[in-house]
Amino acid sequence: MLQYLVIVGAFVALFACFSYIRSMLRGEAKPNRVSWLMWAIAPIIATAAALSTGVTWAALPVFMSGFSPLLIFIFSFVSKNAYWKLTLFDYLCGFLSAFALIFWVITKDPNIAIAFAIASDGAAAIPTITKAWNYPGTENSLPFASGLFGALAGFLAIQTWMFSAYAFPMYLLVVNIIILFSLYRPRKRLTY
Repeated sequence: MLQYLVIVGAFVALFACFSYIRSMLRGEAKPNRVSWLMWAIAPIIATAAALSTGVTWAALPVFMSGFSPLLIFIFSFVSKNAYWKLTLFDYLCGFLSAFALIFWVITKDPNIAIAFAIASDGAAAIPTITKAWNYPGTENSLPFASGLFGALAGFLAIQTWMFSAYAFPMYLLVVNIIILFSLYRPRKRLTY
């Protein structure tokens, strides 16, 4: 029964993804390509690792947290005004993210794969968190809100509480809350 909630979460994620793409094509949202590319790779690896340990429906939100960013990354090349200009900091975070994935390939343990996929995804999140904190108007909050919903739905679908089942959904819960807080944090108003 709970798998239906996970399926609903997957459709919500797709809806949010297409909403972000529409925002991006209008020049409103400006994705950081380093973040979105690494957000695509790490969850797909974590999904494969979770499936290899027997996780079933709980892996769908993790997969969607990789598939949707992949679509956003691909569509970011369609509009010349729909991307954030990358800095040395962005490239450093991308390098750290890629390094975590390479280290996992060397170990070949599913739980280590998930831990390093989380580390990789977290490093990839830093540029977008920084951008959301400083320039909240360059992001569309819907994908992050749907990511929060998908992570919560994933928890409900967990049948056996093991690291491979709960680790990535827990991370997704935390990172989406941080990004949403960065977008909606109270800001000081200037008074004259």
